[in-house]
Amino acid sequence: MNLRKYLVLMLVMLFGGTGDVLLKLGMKQLAPIRFSHLVPDLFAALGNPWVVIGICCLIAFFASYLTALSWADLSYVLPATAMGYVLITLLSKFLLHETVSVYRWAGVLLISCGVGWVTRGPALTERQHDQQHLRNPQGQHELA
Repeated sequence: MNLRKYLVLMLVMLFGGTGDVLLKLGMKQLAPIRFSHLVPDLFAALGNPWVVIGICCLIAFFASYLTALSWADLSYVLPATAMGYVLITLLSKFLLHETVSVYRWAGVLLISCGVGWVTRGPALTERQHDQQHLRNPQGQHELA
């Protein structure tokens, strides 16, 4: 994998984790959403700048995620981007001042170990990549 692909995976991790934490930060400043007033409460949440910035981060996450999925298997991309859970836990502890138990830290450690194991494998299933290259040796995209 080249540097660009690592950068895309890092962007997925950063935008996803940051977006989730910013949404939580914004929602902490609002009253709880009531199901009886769901639509007005949701539109009121869109007036909070942290919620809006969080949504923008999650849109950037989705664009980065789609990019990563275009060149790698889902079974590689999803675990590799799970390092975002580490970022979320750290931001939750220090920015949101949440209590993070020893069990949650142990879970973060297990996730980190799992990410390490997954990233040692190939990003793309070789058989699929070779078959696609044989069908289209110039690297041009086929239209479905």
